[in-house]
Amino acid sequence: MTRWLTWVGIAVAVVLLSWAVLVLLARTLPPGTARELARFLPACGTALRRLRRHPAVPRRAKVALLLAGLWVLSPIDLIPEFLPVIGPLDDVVVVALALRYAARRVPRGVLLDAWPGDRRIIERLLGPGVPEAPRPTGH
Repeated sequence: MTRWLTWVGIAVAVVLLSWAVLVLLARTLPPGTARELARFLPACGTALRRLRRHPAVPRRAKVALLLAGLWVLSPIDLIPEFLPVIGPLDDVVVVALALRYAARRVPRGVLLDAWPGDRRIIERLLGPGVPEAPRPTGH
């Protein structure tokens, strides 16, 4: 039993160390698309967590966001994660679709406030905002 726990501890340490190395390497990326993609999924995780707790988010949108979060965390992928560049693509697509679904049901301001990253990225993902109805003038 002790030997088994030792191996589990080693495996967990290796995973945590590899995550730390990836975070350090992501910080050295030059500005541009690669850097934006490296920040996208962590920002999505934070946004999903914030939206899950927000009272203005309807239940259906919360369920869609929860399923997207579970998809990202799942070890089963359509495209294996170890493939460079395209590995996380299925995760990015699922999260983007869930955010777009939520965007049709949640006030845009709530989504924008929940996004911790570069605002231009979430605005590009959500697409053009719904124009507000003209306000009546006091004539």
